[in-house]
Amino acid sequence: MQILFPELKPYKRHQVKVTDKHELYVDEAGNVDGIPILFVHGGPGGACDASSRRFYDPAVYRIITFDQRGCGRSTPHGELENNTTQDLIADIEVIREFLDVDRWVLFGGSWGSTLSLLYAQAFPS
Repeated sequence: MQILFPELKPYKRHQVKVTDKHELYVDEAGNVDGIPILFVHGGPGGACDASSRRFYDPAVYRIITFDQRGCGRSTPHGELENNTTQDLIADIEVIREFLDVDRWVLFGGSWGSTLSLLYAQAFPS
């Protein structure tokens, strides 16, 4: 049986503005110099929580989680305007640039795996 890593608090939290209306909640935990890995939550309508960071070894990874547009701690909550799949793909790239990440690993479950694959197709490098 695989056991999750212990709970880990973020060392940094951000609100990343992606439109005049939408602002994304993003946090970072683990090794600041580690391999960047982005957790992409399921949904639509889901969110990240403390357990979202427990899949990865915090000594190895720079763990990045975020709440997609309209979800969780991103604002405005429940907003559907300008909230398409293409918008969400663009948001992931904005986060990558905001955090100054050259390359990263994406990890998603359910809708998050679909969104991760779509992002990888749009930004293969």
